[in-house]
Amino acid sequence: MKIKIPRLVIAATQSGSGKTTITVGIIAALKARGLKVQSYKIGPDYIDPGYHSLASDRLAHNLDSWLVNKETLKEIFIETSRDSDIAIIEGVMGLYDGGKNGISSTAEIAKILDAPIILVIDVKSMGTSAAAIALGFREYDQEINLAGVILNRVGSDNHKKIIEEALNDLNIKCFGAIKRDKNLSTSERHLGLLPTSENDTSDLIKNIRDSISSQVDINSLIKISNSQSEIKLQKNNSTFCILHSELKIAVANDEAFNFYYPESLRVLENFGAKIIKFSPLHDSKLPKVDGLIIGGGFPEMFADQLERNISMRESIKIAADDGLPIFAECGGYMYLMNELVDFNGKSFKMIGVIDNSAKMNDRLQMVGYVEAKLNTDCILGKCGDTFHAHEFHFSSEIFDCKQNIFQCVRIRNDQRYSAGFFNKNIVASYLHIHFAGCIEAAKNFIESCKNYK
Repeated sequence: MKIKIPRLVIAATQSGSGKTTITVGIIAALKARGLKVQSYKIGPDYIDPGYHSLASDRLAHNLDSWLVNKETLKEIFIETSRDSDIAIIEGVMGLYDGGKNGISSTAEIAKILDAPIILVIDVKSMGTSAAAIALGFREYDQEINLAGVILNRVGSDNHKKIIEEALNDLNIKCFGAIKRDKNLSTSERHLGLLPTSENDTSDLIKNIRDSISSQVDINSLIKISNSQSEIKLQKNNSTFCILHSELKIAVANDEAFNFYYPESLRVLENFGAKIIKFSPLHDSKLPKVDGLIIGGGFPEMFADQLERNISMRESIKIAADDGLPIFAECGGYMYLMNELVDFNGKSFKMIGVIDNSAKMNDRLQMVGYVEAKLNTDCILGKCGDTFHAHEFHFSSEIFDCKQNIFQCVRIRNDQRYSAGFFNKNIVASYLHIHFAGCIEAAKNFIESCKNYK
């Protein structure tokens, strides 16, 4: 299969360079021109895609070469962008940063998709050194297509002129220069940007769009995006095959729980499951379903509301005791425990399915890619089955779990550890997986739901 998709990667020299703001602005500026813009976020991040979606009015997707294989990644890209006019792909961290050996780095994904790269450089407190940085990034890996740069946090017209002249001497195109503007900043907290579900961003998106439209050469970006060849797909994977099962699977979705990869849930839908969204915060009880997924999010920020919704907690506990298949990740794992202790040391009652407690810490406890092997047969698969996963959390379990479901290897340093909880109908842990990269796990979960029904 071959398909022509205009595409562009927005990368940066490092985290905090303003990459997300500029990406959102470009998406909004393109949409304002009447274009259908499909956006993507490289890596496992759940929050940035929310800002993309507000700017494009389309669901944003993740591209991660650890969570899914390269062919599946290309398949997801093709399937989700085929009805768009242009695809805008936001990178992760710095251009060459990723997992061990550059896995799922922006550079790697750009090469997989044969996409031109625009490098964002934060030029505050530097002049012609910005040109040297751009040159280094271009020459470090000559297999990438570094089409040019966008300068961010420029101090003045003269500041811009000095850097542009240095870039011209190196034959590096400058597509725009964004002046420093406090009105373009977004709110943050311990896991990154404040999620859009908790943030009134209507004025922010408009301000970003107007700023980018006036300071970036959007016409040239469109031209560059159209310069690439067709994307080739070797084969169609089983990700999109249909298995009719007529199942209903509840997915917790509100301000507290909203970390999901759209294509991961789509795998379940393509196996015949109907996704029923519900709110542990606002609904009174769990809907009548054949399976339950509670993803990640920020239960620690809504612990009081979760505790006060006693009827919801009791309905999930009753369903769990009845044998309802439950898969929970990170925030969902915490919600299934006896209690959650917040940053101030205050304790809140949770569901009580797992005899443990989660405690928030001032420092990040874990971030990175993980290879996880099942210790026993469960609702996701057989003992020995191995998944690619990701962890990112500030909380930790207070007690060591005696029913660990996973034996994990941290990819960056080969650290080995046990993780998660299981019983006959529950798998819960801090791990995040992508069902498009774990098709057999999705099938096994569907099978468990069918057996329960």
